[in-house]
Amino acid sequence: MSGPTAAGGQAAEPHHPAVVAVERDASGRHLARELTPGAFLAPRPLLPCPDRMRIALVGTRAGLLAGDDLRLHITVGPGARLELVEPSGLVAYDHRGGASAWRAVVHIAAGGRLDWDGQPFVIAHGARVDRTTEVTLAPGARMLWRDTLVLGRSGERGGAVRARTRAVHDGRELLVEDLDLTDPGLRELPGVLGPNRVVGSVTALGVRPPGPPHPYRTDLAGPGAQVRLVDTGAPEMEADLSALYERWRTETGPG
Repeated sequence: MSGPTAAGGQAAEPHHPAVVAVERDASGRHLARELTPGAFLAPRPLLPCPDRMRIALVGTRAGLLAGDDLRLHITVGPGARLELVEPSGLVAYDHRGGASAWRAVVHIAAGGRLDWDGQPFVIAHGARVDRTTEVTLAPGARMLWRDTLVLGRSGERGGAVRARTRAVHDGRELLVEDLDLTDPGLRELPGVLGPNRVVGSVTALGVRPPGPPHPYRTDLAGPGAQVRLVDTGAPEMEADLSALYERWRTETGPG
């Protein structure tokens, strides 16, 4: 089976990143400056909206296997707004002693905004994934991100994942996190995850959402906040996170 095709009709390299770059012209119209498919994801434009560009990240492979390196580069220009949609989640399958990587690099220019409604990332038994997310926000930029990690498919204990996130706003670190879930024995201790195998969050960067307080909300050192939930199953949590994501998206305004 052939791999995805990059711009120009040539097959994407094994570690070729998917690239999404949007901008806003002088008339206020949103334009896709670059939509380049990568080895694992293909960005596809959705029906146009007057106030933003909507892009779907369509998976081109069944999931992550040992040796895979999924890379995603996202750029939002000054005053532009991008909404990323994931039609389906991602599964990292049994790596049989190997490892894989998932890397996202996000740049949001002054006054830009990114809304990223991420779908569950499942770490199956035997998988070992290193995941990094690097976000750089200029003054006045903002990002809203929903993210869910699921340790194992139904009936599985789950594989190993280390998820690192670093967000810099106006030259200062806003969020630095290293979520190490590589050792099942440690992560299942009381006070860590215990019996829970689903970790989900909604994170606002560059803006502090108003509205009613949430019992699991943490305000960041600068403009931003995060709500993180853990549960034994995904459906109930996903419903709560979806509702919170939509509320914060509305409350933080059009950007």
